Amino acid sequence: MKSYGHKTFKINRNLEAQCYMEDTRYGFRHLASLYYKNQNIADAKCCYYNRTWEAYEFQSVLEKLADNVTRVLSPRQVRNLKKYIENYHERDSFLNTISMVAKMGAILAPDQKSKNDFQTRILKAGLENRGLIMPDNWDELSEDEKEKRLDGAIGAIENV
Repeated sequence: MKSYGHKTFKINRNLEAQCYMEDTRYGFRHLASLYYKNQNIADAKCCYYNRTWEAYEFQSVLEKLADNVTRVLSPRQVRNLKKYIENYHERDSFLNTISMVAKMGAILAPDQKSKNDFQTRILKAGLENRGLIMPDNWDELSEDEKEKRLDGAIGAIENV
């Protein structure tokens, strides 16, 4: 399978998580491996059929990885890992920028369709290479339903 979107999370000098994505027959999945002093000590995966609304890319698989290492790492190391995962989004200001631009464009849009089109373009431009997958039937949805979903996505980004 083709893997893409590789990202390394350096937790501390001895601990790092390596994450990537793979396409599957039914969608895609996020995979993560945790390395302690360059030795693989745990793995985790999360499968998705359509899309994910994580606060940041690989959030869910990292949380699952942290749950898988309670027998391998000390309680202090597990707490530090979970704290790193919980607070990582604070370092991902790129998401804040996308949210801000999408909201500004919505204010300036003359009607609901223009607002939805603008916000869709912003989310696609900023997040398509970071795991965003728009629903296959997006163009068939009503403008009200699009607005509801876009507001939910932007709200998830803001609550990061």
